[in-house]
Amino acid sequence: MSRKVVRSSKFRHVFGQAVKADQCYDDIRISQMTWDSNFCTVNPRFVAMIVDASGGGAFIVLPLNKTGRIDMSYPTVCGHTGPVLDIEFCPHNDNIIASASEDCSVMVWEIPDNGLTSPLTEPVVKLDGHSKRVGTLSWHPTAHNVLMTAGCDNVLILWNVARGEAMVRMDTVHTDMIYSAVWNRDGSQILTTCKDKIIRILDPRKGTVIAKNFTEPLTLQELDTGSGVLLPFYDPDTSVVYLGGKGDSSIRYFEVTDEAPYVHYLSMYSGKDSQKGMGYMPKRGLEVNKCEIARFYKLHERKCEPIIMTVPRKSDLFQEDLYPDTIGPEPSVEADDWFAGKEAPPILISLKDGFVATTKSREFKVHKSLLKTTSGSGAGQANSSGDVQSLNKELKDLRAEVEALTKRVKELESKH
Repeated sequence: MSRKVVRSSKFRHVFGQAVKADQCYDDIRISQMTWDSNFCTVNPRFVAMIVDASGGGAFIVLPLNKTGRIDMSYPTVCGHTGPVLDIEFCPHNDNIIASASEDCSVMVWEIPDNGLTSPLTEPVVKLDGHSKRVGTLSWHPTAHNVLMTAGCDNVLILWNVARGEAMVRMDTVHTDMIYSAVWNRDGSQILTTCKDKIIRILDPRKGTVIAKNFTEPLTLQELDTGSGVLLPFYDPDTSVVYLGGKGDSSIRYFEVTDEAPYVHYLSMYSGKDSQKGMGYMPKRGLEVNKCEIARFYKLHERKCEPIIMTVPRKSDLFQEDLYPDTIGPEPSVEADDWFAGKEAPPILISLKDGFVATTKSREFKVHKSLLKTTSGSGAGQANSSGDVQSLNKELKDLRAEVEALTKRVKELESKH
């Protein structure tokens, strides 16, 4: 009698769990647009979601701890004239977020430390270069201020955001609409999927195709008969890939190995309601003391629900096998140097004591003198409004100090 051998894996018992109701973000009108992006982006400081907006496009940015019911009047980022299709936080500065829209533009915004107190309408930089709606954007993982955008004009552009300038424009590579575009781990290659059913690996600085039309897949995994678009999230630290389908209510996860059959099914998290989009927390934002290896922000029609993936362990000690050194927020090369050809592997950090920022987030600087006229006006206005906000804050602090001193003087006078 043969006994079936169960493959050993430390991730075999990973389980997903939704947080309690009071830790969700409620009463948010998630966008009804039928687009295949994530609609959500998150970092250790904020969570952002694309929302319905009349007369233009908008997204909401909430401090991570602002859970519960969100008031209808909560301010949004609402500078686009058409629906917002994709958003993503900068990996090197938690306050910087980029948005792509149906109005053919890309905008870069700076969110105040404590979140928005009034609607944000003026971006730090506006990037105009696409002739049709822009559906995909992605920040470079290691180079500072490098942004990739792809539009329905079949064009892929790499921007130096600090200069507001398109540095590489790939307009003859794709014969049809670009569905998605992603960087590899060190940003030395780009992979795209296209409506022409061809997968391409690109050299980002030369704008040329390195490889395409892979003949045979290493493995093929049948999932189900659903027609929803899959949102894949890959964790290079654990080699686990998570698949959440739009319109589906589950998240399946698999372990990827170097040996056949290469992909091993682990388990599936199932919820009650279908998801309209999903955000994925960077590793530095997880609670390592609870053996949390992934956290998703699942979008419902009217709320955002965090889903926590945990490896069950009895020990309270730091689990080194679950948390190898991971990508930190520090960029390893500046935009000008990267476009000039300099490569730089990601700068890794340890999560042993939980990630604590030892330095302020990499400052986001725009070289106003170098900006093109298409983006200069917006940047100038944004900078001036930022100065006003800063002065208002200083004035408010001074008033508080004066009130405290006045109160102290009155107390001393009453004693004498």
